[in-house]
Amino acid sequence: MKGRKVQYFTENETEFVNLLIGIGVPRTVAKVLVFLANTPETTSRDIERGADLRQPEVSIAMQYLKEQGWITSRLVRTESIGRPQNVVSLSRPIAEIIDRIQTEKEGEIQKELALVQKIRDYIA
Repeated sequence: MKGRKVQYFTENETEFVNLLIGIGVPRTVAKVLVFLANTPETTSRDIERGADLRQPEVSIAMQYLKEQGWITSRLVRTESIGRPQNVVSLSRPIAEIIDRIQTEKEGEIQKELALVQKIRDYIA
């Protein structure tokens, strides 16, 4: 892992993060998701630096992404003495993840519209 460059967000990636936040994706999850979408595989430390997040924020976001089945991780031994590093990557293409988010949001909208209709039935 020696000599690796850390990737930082471009203007387009920042806009992508803001769009995800705008539809209700938590800020930390949005940042980690966009970072991983543009990196074949990386470490939590690189995500911290590149996405400008603290370690606990990255851990919570990674746990959420893992529960959704959107990331995979594997341990990689380092050249130096110490603990192996956890290397993560998206388990499916970002387009599939966005499709899933869209399906969830459509379901939420349908539930809210049904509630509005129920309210209308009360006042009619």
